[in-house]
Amino acid sequence: MAKRGAVKAKKVTIDGVNFASGLEAYCYKELKKAGIDFGYEARTYDILPSTRYTGTYLKSVPKQKMMRDYTNKVSRGITYTPDFVSDSHKFIIETKGYVPSNHSFPLRWKLFMHHLQALGMGDYMLFMPRNQEQVNHVIKHILDANKNG
Repeated sequence: MAKRGAVKAKKVTIDGVNFASGLEAYCYKELKKAGIDFGYEARTYDILPSTRYTGTYLKSVPKQKMMRDYTNKVSRGITYTPDFVSDSHKFIIETKGYVPSNHSFPLRWKLFMHHLQALGMGDYMLFMPRNQEQVNHVIKHILDANKNG
């Protein structure tokens, strides 16, 4: 079996905005074309604050025989920046193509959903399209929700 590395999406620039993938760029164009108000990577959520563990904490470090002492060191918090957010239409879109099974995203996404509930944002629509057809479906869903809402 061939060794798989990190997923390398093709970077795309539109309207001076740098997108991490073609799917993000496609979603951006379609949201604009539909006249839907949104921001691209406009907000970062602090899902979990940084933590200082005061108990004993010894950790294995690559290329070293002995564990290193991390007692009383601060571990970084967990943040999340969705691809597209609209407060006026109450939606969040995270475009995801292929996600390797060892990727941390599924856990981060679950923590993010919990965080939204805690912020009182449980009425926001969440979308995670994986291809252009699904992006088109998301756009239609948003437009239909605005007609009915």
